Amino acid sequence: MLTLSVERRSSGGAEALRRAKKLPGVVYGPHQEATPVAFDASAFEKILHEAGEAAVVSLSGLGAGVSTLIHEVDFDPITNMPRHVDFYAVTKGEKVEVAIPLTFTGESPAVAAGANLVKVLHEVSVKADPMKLPHEIEVDVSVLAAVGDQIHAKSLALPSGVDLLTDPEEVVALVQEVVEEKEEAAPADIASIEVEKKGKEAEEGQSSEEA
Repeated sequence: MLTLSVERRSSGGAEALRRAKKLPGVVYGPHQEATPVAFDASAFEKILHEAGEAAVVSLSGLGAGVSTLIHEVDFDPITNMPRHVDFYAVTKGEKVEVAIPLTFTGESPAVAAGANLVKVLHEVSVKADPMKLPHEIEVDVSVLAAVGDQIHAKSLALPSGVDLLTDPEEVVALVQEVVEEKEEAAPADIASIEVEKKGKEAEEGQSSEEA
């Protein structure tokens, strides 16, 4: 289990924390009183990169370790760096609902032959004991042998104890034929051609009179 060291903080002072290369956050849950915390920004970013939001993170520094999920991360719209984190305290044995990212593996024979692979879903919702949550779910696209083949959510291989909440008939990925768009030549503007022709005839007639 991943571990992140945190410290209790008083409300406010978020800017001062960021200047000290720390992030503000809050820990809460059905059996956990909402507690404002602060923690090292680089340590959190490493955990987020390695585990994502589906892995259990143990928070130390609040007495007994608190098992949590990274429930929500507020990112700066300009730098795209985390600026506040919500940790959801979980209890072993009590199932939680989480969105698990999908990882596409293998090679589709249809795609190798020139078709398009369309990834319809990039995550699915599941319900499980937090300790049994997978970091990701693999989707083997090698079963897509021909144009029109599809993979549905019900076909995903889930670990034991993990229940699928996404509609089982939801399409995860499919193969479709490549459609080449032909560029059609723009139709000639007859009106402009005739106007231009008349203009030239008028100029030629004027030149004859002057001569």
